[in-house]
Amino acid sequence: MKKYLFSVFLILFLFRILPAANAIRLDSLLNEIPVLAPKPIHPRVEQIVTYLLSSQHYQKKQLDDSLSSQVFDNYLEILDGGKLYFLASDIASFEKYRYHFDEYLKRGYVKPAYDIYNVFSKRFAERYAYIIRRLNQPFDFTIDEYFSTDRESRRWVQTPAQLDSLWRLRLKNEALNLKLAGKKEEKIYQTLKKRYRRIFKRVRQTESEDVFQWFMNAFAECFDPHTTYLSPKVSEDFKIRMSLSLEGIGATLRTEDDYTLVVQIVPGGPADRSGLLHPNDRIIGVGQGDYGEIVDVIGWRIDDVVQLIRGKKGTKVRLQILPADAPEGSPPDTITIVRDKVRLADRAAKSDTLQIEIEGKQHTFGVIDIPDFYLDYEAMRRGDPDYASTSGDVRKLIRQLQGAGIEGLIIDLRNNGGGFLSEAIRLTGLFIPRGPVVQVKDTRGNIRVERDSDPEIVYQGPLIVLVNRFSASASEIFAGAIQDYQRGIIIGDQTFGKGTVQNMVKLKRFLPQTKEKLGQLKLTIAKFYRITGRSTQKVGVIPDIELPSKMAGLKIGERSEKNALQWDQIRPVDFVPFEPDLKDFIPRLRSRYLSRLNTAPELKYLQDEAENLKKERERKLLPLQATKREQLRAQAEKLKKRQKEIKEKLHLKNEDEIYITEAAHILNDYLKLRQ
Repeated sequence: MKKYLFSVFLILFLFRILPAANAIRLDSLLNEIPVLAPKPIHPRVEQIVTYLLSSQHYQKKQLDDSLSSQVFDNYLEILDGGKLYFLASDIASFEKYRYHFDEYLKRGYVKPAYDIYNVFSKRFAERYAYIIRRLNQPFDFTIDEYFSTDRESRRWVQTPAQLDSLWRLRLKNEALNLKLAGKKEEKIYQTLKKRYRRIFKRVRQTESEDVFQWFMNAFAECFDPHTTYLSPKVSEDFKIRMSLSLEGIGATLRTEDDYTLVVQIVPGGPADRSGLLHPNDRIIGVGQGDYGEIVDVIGWRIDDVVQLIRGKKGTKVRLQILPADAPEGSPPDTITIVRDKVRLADRAAKSDTLQIEIEGKQHTFGVIDIPDFYLDYEAMRRGDPDYASTSGDVRKLIRQLQGAGIEGLIIDLRNNGGGFLSEAIRLTGLFIPRGPVVQVKDTRGNIRVERDSDPEIVYQGPLIVLVNRFSASASEIFAGAIQDYQRGIIIGDQTFGKGTVQNMVKLKRFLPQTKEKLGQLKLTIAKFYRITGRSTQKVGVIPDIELPSKMAGLKIGERSEKNALQWDQIRPVDFVPFEPDLKDFIPRLRSRYLSRLNTAPELKYLQDEAENLKKERERKLLPLQATKREQLRAQAEKLKKRQKEIKEKLHLKNEDEIYITEAAHILNDYLKLRQ
């Protein structure tokens, strides 16, 4: 009887202390996260940023309730874009700030941003406590349930229990991904605990300056996606990157939803030369050398990931990536890149001759690949007659190709993110007589027409310009001018749509007496317009003939940014079309291309790739039952294998060949129509 009473007493005692134990655990976590407050300098910096944005940004936005509401939503998106931490009751309590941020910004009142953040850090600690507790229990992968990947339709949940449910599915999905990647059960839970411990550490190490930067960017993003506040530390890192030749892989990275996202591949860099890494790929692991352990970097700070990826020239880094064009839930790929410096010579334009037989006749076409609009400014300033530049190098390459007897020329601007505006203008001048190339409108509404003043035409023959989703800025100016002058045929995919100009402003100049380090503000100060008056902003350049693209369904470019400046138009300038009849050829060229699209196996391969990926990207629910997920993966692998077999059967080394070959066919059609 005594044993029975003691057992009952022990059960009741444990039942009473377990919640307390959990509470102590949460309390200890909360104690690890500092309650943050603004620095004394922040009110003044906030007022300076507010003044600069409201007076010098291209888009003259009123500081009113509408903008205040946008700042509020942007800030919540930065803190909790996945709606995984805050409760609906938290958001309701924040609503009192929604229409007052315009007043706060003018006054330099920053405290509300910190009040919201401090609630977030508390909710984060609660989630972390749940995550660790839940990862102590194995998941049952035989249950038929699903994980939603659709963040946009997600709503703030009402209760902690609903958040628990949301997180349980999220963790289960991550665990299943690791399981299907071949990790053993014990290792799966160790990996996830380590991952979230690191994310918790990141939150624990958040400083006042971090919160201030997030809030200032919530404000800056109301103007456009390229306007950004850089904190003193970020500003210093930016200057180092711009001034030093750092050894690494040659890629621009940023953090998005706890992933390290590839924003841009530096032309001529190791990643570019390897052809293995592409914009919008997500890096989830980094390993050193051929055999070093791959470290899970999901949830890492971007500067810590960069430190892992950087290294001495000649050493290898292995990256575990989720490719941009891979279906949701696909297993990661592991690639190896040899670190090196990015040299100007590696970014230079390159040419080749394409020998191709079409309809029983041999043809020779020239291909010039331009990865970047570059200019060795220092050499030019010194008066060096052989300074490197896009226009100068392309001029020489054209001469060489003409010596080889080419019948037409293909300019390849795919993945060219831009560069020097002056080089886009000079390059256009190689193909047209003197005349206007682009219009630039500044914040005051003044319009400047940039012209090619050289009457020489280096190449007068048939011309094709090949573009894709990552052709941006200066690439769009060149392609747009060639299209407007009816100088050549634009083929490929709709371009990025970046038609704006940015300038860096050092904030120190407004507070020269302060001893504190201050950051910078990058803000948009002008907008590009084509000579027809149409902007390249948001719309980009629409090809005369659109080719199949795997990237067609991805959110790439200004069109996918909610705060991007809108497309508009101004008055056109006078110019003389180079070949007025070209517009009459386009419909017939397009018709011939569409006939090949239905019959040419190479184009059919591209079209099938694009359609299959589009279907996969439309999938919003992933099964969490192991057998169903394995079936999905098996289907994806089967499809991948079939496409690989087709590729081998067609003797294709890479998909670039298909685009270049089709460009040659379009050139041939054009030659025939002209005759």
